[in-house]
Order: sequence, then structure tokens, then C-alpha cells
Amino acid sequence: MMGFDNESWNVRDTHMMETLERLMKFHGPAAKAIVWEHNTHIGDARATDIKRAGMINTGQLARDTYGNGNVYLVGFGSYRGSVVAGEAWGAPMEVMEVPPARDDSLENALNDIIAGNGYFIFDEETNQLFDQRIGHRAIGVVYHPEREKFGNYVPTIMNRRYDAFIFIDETEALHALHLRADRQIPETYPFGV
Repeated sequence: MMGFDNESWNVRDTHMMETLERLMKFHGPAAKAIVWEHNTHIGDARATDIKRAGMINTGQLARDTYGNGNVYLVGFGSYRGSVVAGEAWGAPMEVMEVPPARDDSLENALNDIIAGNGYFIFDEETNQLFDQRIGHRAIGVVYHPEREKFGNYVPTIMNRRYDAFIFIDETEALHALHLRADRQIPETYPFGV
């Protein structure tokens, strides 16, 4: 249906935003929604380097459509642990180890500062760490732990990308849904097993 270039990224995020708009319209003027997406989709793209590549995302589009005061973007991150991802688009999912974050990253700084889990709300008096450009780990459907030293990080100004941030020092991979007895793939798992 589409490739994996910048334009296909924009098509995907525009489609996700159009879907949100249709759902909000369907449920009426008092409707509220929670959208759960990877950080690269939900955090405002204008606070990252993907803006320079001409890319947009759902967080940016939501703020533009509904206004900053009506959208609350929350990011997630961790210092180390494990995740479920694939080595490439369409690859089988697998549990992957997430090594400790690299030294110049937000995740490493938070590990050093709070030595545990934390929830940060960005407001006028936000810590200086969140108001500077810093590498923020990106883990999505595709992940390459072996690229941690030189890749997997998006330069980000945290308090512009998100309204809040949840930091989990050590994550544990989710467990996949079990197949039904008739071996039919659940509707929530559209790309097979």
C-alpha cells in the first residue's frame, strides 16, 4: 500500500488524525479520547529533528486541530529492560533486551537523577534538562538494540514535545495475546503472528 519514506509516514499520521477526528465527531461535542501511540507519533514532531525532514505526526496535528489547551501529550521512556518488537517491518515479533541508555541521553540523565520511576509534568518552572535538546530513545514496532551507540535516539526538546513524561527505570516486555482455540488471529492483531 505504501513505502517507508517520509511521505508514507505523513500519510499514516494524517490517517490516524483523521480517524480520531471522525471518532470525536461521531461521539459528539462532549467527547474525549485517549490515543495510545509510540512516542514518535504522539509527541509533537516540531520539538524533534523530524520536522526538518518535512515530517508531521499525530501529536502535532492534534495540537493544531484542537489547541494546546485541549490536548495533553504524554511520553514514555525507560533506562533499560525488555520490549516486544521486530527487526524489520513485517518481521515476527520477539522479546528484545533494551540495554542501558547511552550516556548523552535523557533516559540516562533521569536514571542518574531519580534512580527509579518518575512522572514529570512540564510547566513554566520545568527543570532545565527538559528545556534543552537531548537524545530521547525511540523504540517502536521495529527496534535494533545493537544500534544503541549511534542510533535509536531522537534529538528532542522534551517540554515542547510532551506535556508530561513517564519514566520507568526498567521495563519488562509485554506478553502477546493468546490465540483463540479455533486458531483464528484476534482482531487486535492485524499483521499475523
